[in-house]
Amino acid sequence: MNLRDLKYIIAVADLRHFGRAAERCFVSQPTLSGQIKKLEVELGVTIFERTRRTVDLTPVGEEIVAQARKVVEQVDALLQLADRHQDPYAGPLRVGAIPTLSPYLMPLILRPLKQRFPHMRLVLFEETTERLLARLKSHEIDAVLLATSVDEPDLVVEPLFDEPFWLAHPVNDPLYTKDEITREDIENLDLLLLADGHCLANQVMDACGWEHRPVNSEMGELRAASLETLLQLVGAGFGSTFVPALATRGSWMTDSGIVARELDLPDTQRRISMVYRNSFPRKQALEGLASVIRDNLPNTVAVVPAGEAATV
Repeated sequence: MNLRDLKYIIAVADLRHFGRAAERCFVSQPTLSGQIKKLEVELGVTIFERTRRTVDLTPVGEEIVAQARKVVEQVDALLQLADRHQDPYAGPLRVGAIPTLSPYLMPLILRPLKQRFPHMRLVLFEETTERLLARLKSHEIDAVLLATSVDEPDLVVEPLFDEPFWLAHPVNDPLYTKDEITREDIENLDLLLLADGHCLANQVMDACGWEHRPVNSEMGELRAASLETLLQLVGAGFGSTFVPALATRGSWMTDSGIVARELDLPDTQRRISMVYRNSFPRKQALEGLASVIRDNLPNTVAVVPAGEAATV
């Protein structure tokens, strides 16, 4: 058994296809298949269940691949020790972020991150909270940026900033003439939300004090897959929605038929945190990323100082 074999089985587990796994590993398919077969013989177990159409992990294969990911991660950390002696921030950093944060935060930090840590290579993944946490626990990524509370003993939560929600409504809405928006105003809105699986929908309902989403119009059951789609619907006059403060820096703020209003209501915000495994060996790199994020945020959000405990 060697490190190369472990990388082979990880590639097949990720792609569920021997041909594409061979391409990722820059070897021929017969070479990759032969090495995996030798490994299975050496271990005395079957890692993959193969058919003409599918490749699936066996139960013991699931455990072996999970352990292989940990071994490869630790070996990668060892290989970076020499570089870290000169630059502790050098090397790739695999970071996941939720879709309602990533498009608005990343443009703010990528250039400053490159300037401060020129040898750090940020590898970005954008998925839902549930999927990001699963990939974090399986060692596929190093840290995630979330807006959801996490309370698990093997994970560290580093709060970064509190992000208020703004109300986006059509320019011809009666709210346009109101100086102040009340909670009663919000309760009477045709409020559009993201589809299930997006944490922003649950956060908006919590902010409104709703256990179930009220249906005030024929559009009440409408759910969108992205914040951009919601804003298109708002601009077309189909309702209103909540947007995180960073999203108000987007191009939709001009000539879109939408008015964005800051809300002066309690609990209408979300906390953005960095979450990572307690065993992750490159914590200094994560601290560097967190510092760049805090230093490059606009005044529409409230920075949480380094070291402040997470609130669950």
